[in-house]
Amino acid sequence: MNQKSSIGWIGLGAMGAPMATVAARAGHAVTAFDLNPAVLESVAPLVDTASSAREAAMGADVVVIMVATGPQLDAVLFGEDGIADVLSSGTTLLIMSTVGLAAVQRAARALEPLTQHIVDAPVSGGVARAGTGDLLIMVGGSDKDVASVKPLLDALGSNCPVVGPEPGDGQKFKVVNQLLCGVHIAAAGEALALADSMGLDVAQCHEVLNGGAAQSFMFQDRGSRMVNEEFDEARSALNIFVKDMGLVTDAARAADQPVPLASAAEQVYLRGRREGLGRKDDSVVYQMLRERDR
Repeated sequence: MNQKSSIGWIGLGAMGAPMATVAARAGHAVTAFDLNPAVLESVAPLVDTASSAREAAMGADVVVIMVATGPQLDAVLFGEDGIADVLSSGTTLLIMSTVGLAAVQRAARALEPLTQHIVDAPVSGGVARAGTGDLLIMVGGSDKDVASVKPLLDALGSNCPVVGPEPGDGQKFKVVNQLLCGVHIAAAGEALALADSMGLDVAQCHEVLNGGAAQSFMFQDRGSRMVNEEFDEARSALNIFVKDMGLVTDAARAADQPVPLASAAEQVYLRGRREGLGRKDDSVVYQMLRERDR
């Protein structure tokens, strides 16, 4: 892949839009599709836009999929107007979504007659880092296929370790990553809710504890949103962690590995969704745990 290779990009959500923009700014020719017309307008003209996923994928050297769920990945590939039959034997499919091992392996098997060049590369780092090309990207794929997309990965991330030779190996690492992230966010919300219930100045508690051993990225990042009650602008929606903690507990069950802390955190996110908070920022778990009349 050279700097001028064509990229079809499908999925311009909170992470996908800034990532596609970064790729275009790095010199890649990006044509993108999303179901939301407003987000397509937001990335143009730097990113060319397509009227369908098939149009974005047709003729592209690399097709990036950045959707939210396994069923969405399946629909993009094999659903009505799916892109599978416009992929060629020379197309590299780069799956950057967090969809779990089973979804990637199922897609790889089904695509074998069309293309065997599949790399899975889920990301971590949040929206701000997505917009500056500073993501952690956990890469699974053969040496040849990974090399073919390395210039794009290097534009999107500051740390792109190859964690295994098979599509799906990146998903395994991402599941472990999400276990830690999901538990840390829930723990931050619970800790600050306790501070509030004890009559402490929550902002001062957050500031003081960030200088000690309890500090973590999630306590600093999400804790700031909890203190400022910035729940309506979802930089990472609670529903994402409903999905991701489900992937964690599914993977743990398949491996016969107890994950009691992850299971408890999953229940917090499920409760949030049930209470209508799924589209709020995930830091809303603090508000949910603080309120006593629920």
